Amino acid sequence: MKKRAVVAAGVAALVGGTVFASMAHGASSTPNAVDPSNFVAHVTNPYFPLKPGAVFVYKGIKDGQQQTDRVEVTHRTKTIEGVKATVVYDVATHQGKVLEATFDYYAQDKQGTVWYFGEDTKSFENGHVDTEGSWLTGRNNARPGIIMEADPRVSDGYRQEYLKGHAEDQAWIVAIGAKFHVPYGTFSPAIKSFEWSRLEPDVIDEKDYGRGVGIIREISKTGARETAFLVHVHRP
Repeated sequence: MKKRAVVAAGVAALVGGTVFASMAHGASSTPNAVDPSNFVAHVTNPYFPLKPGAVFVYKGIKDGQQQTDRVEVTHRTKTIEGVKATVVYDVATHQGKVLEATFDYYAQDKQGTVWYFGEDTKSFENGHVDTEGSWLTGRNNARPGIIMEADPRVSDGYRQEYLKGHAEDQAWIVAIGAKFHVPYGTFSPAIKSFEWSRLEPDVIDEKDYGRGVGIIREISKTGARETAFLVHVHRP
């Protein structure tokens, strides 16, 4: 643990430099070919559990305004490349007005790693609907990514999604066993990660995961100020 903490400090010091440059040149890992027989029915990874009926509520700032994000793990599944993925419905609002609505598709393999198979997203602005962020594994050469490893370790890097020119987010684990306070409570142990995309090379976000819950907060490290903090959880 002490060794990992030192590594994490070094990685954090390189944000925006060597570490993310290496990710940009393909150093991050990617999932193997999709084998439907290697997937299980439910997502139970302790740092990204998706129990149907669970609801997570976040509050923060995006695009200069207050935003509430309601994330519901539905009872629905969607078959993608032969894999039954859990459907998660994410709705972002400002003063009751819907800003963005997204269906995300996740599945867990037998080793415990959670894969991301795509998203169907719509953002609403000035009467217009934008679906630019949508992508689906197997369509237009899109490939799945990883959201949470079965055994995350400091310095692990991995692609979270891939549709060239549209969805190229990558993540880097920078701390294991961290402790974070959010409105919903205190989480320890927790995982701290940085996210980056070659489509927005000057933007780096921190995303933190609490054991037994999943994402507990998001904070922009560079670029426009954006935040999201977990404020409520409904457990089925």
